[in-house]
Amino acid sequence: MRTKSSNWFQTKIRYEKVMEDGLMKKVTELYVVDALSHTEAEKRITEEMSSYISGDFDVKGIVPASYREIFFSDDLNADRFFKAKLQFITIDENTAKEKKTNVYYLVQATDIHDAIKNIDEVMRGTLGDFTIASVAETQILDVYEYKNGEVVDGKMKAAGE
Repeated sequence: MRTKSSNWFQTKIRYEKVMEDGLMKKVTELYVVDALSHTEAEKRITEEMSSYISGDFDVKGIVPASYREIFFSDDLNADRFFKAKLQFITIDENTAKEKKTNVYYLVQATDIHDAIKNIDEVMRGTLGDFTIASVAETQILDVYEYKNGEVVDGKMKAAGE
């Protein structure tokens, strides 16, 4: 497991896809990109998708993600993404009352049980008390992290190449 903190944007892509039965169908798919702004998110998802989609596609939506951190799995079979809501418990020093703060994460896993296991693994070293309030599978198909370099002719070039 590895984690990545960043500025994540959820993007919706609409295009015609060849289905398993050979027919063409308009689909909308959800992807996540690491970017500094909406403009950069649109540029990055357009570059990433142009490698995979033949023909035209439209970026139908870009919204900042409600999570700042993603827990990536090393398991090659982990092909799903789950949104996890964790509640961190603190004690207010003035009132001595318990306070719960919600924090959202995106977790890559094979299934919901694997997602919970991955959360426990990453959070094991955390000093604060927390509970897992919810874990739900998302429609996100893939996450594109920022790489130190740029896309040239549809291929990633390392800085200095």
